[in-house]
Amino acid sequence: MNTITIEGELRSEFGKKATRQIRSEEKVPCVIYGGAEVVNFSAPAKAFKNLVYTAAFQVAAIKLGAKTYRAVVKDLQFDVVTDELAHIDFMELVEDKPVSVTVPIKLVGQSVGVKAGGKLVSKLKALKVKALPKFLVENIEVNIDNLELNGNIRVEDVKLEGVEIVNSPRIPIASVVMTRQLRQEESAAEKEGKKK
Repeated sequence: MNTITIEGELRSEFGKKATRQIRSEEKVPCVIYGGAEVVNFSAPAKAFKNLVYTAAFQVAAIKLGAKTYRAVVKDLQFDVVTDELAHIDFMELVEDKPVSVTVPIKLVGQSVGVKAGGKLVSKLKALKVKALPKFLVENIEVNIDNLELNGNIRVEDVKLEGVEIVNSPRIPIASVVMTRQLRQEESAAEKEGKKK
């Protein structure tokens, strides 16, 4: 799994004045929850670029002095006026503690429905999952080889070892719909069949 290393420094001062000072230095105030202690720190805004501005699910290795914390982004806040990153909440990855995260879906394979002339429609980009850190994956691969024309793959069709999927089981992930051309060809074939 892709890991982004972020070097930061522990925060000793809190409150609006201290937070404004951090932001004026182009740093982002952050907090890490979920571990043995709550850790407040700050790091340069540009250090978060590859972690925040991507659809990929990644782990952050946050270096604060001699200690490194493995964590995932839990919440982001942006400035309403400037749209700059204002605050990040991280959830520390603790081996025996399940964590809830959103993981992107990756469709793999060649759908039989598409080969028959249908059009693949992706309906869900990511799944909400709950798992121990060792079971977390960069993306959830969903095989569409057996997806037929007018067929759906639903959340309930995805099975992952050690991972609980939180989304509603009946939500479609992908479907193959009939294209206009295929419909025209079918109706033309029906009309041809009736003439004979």
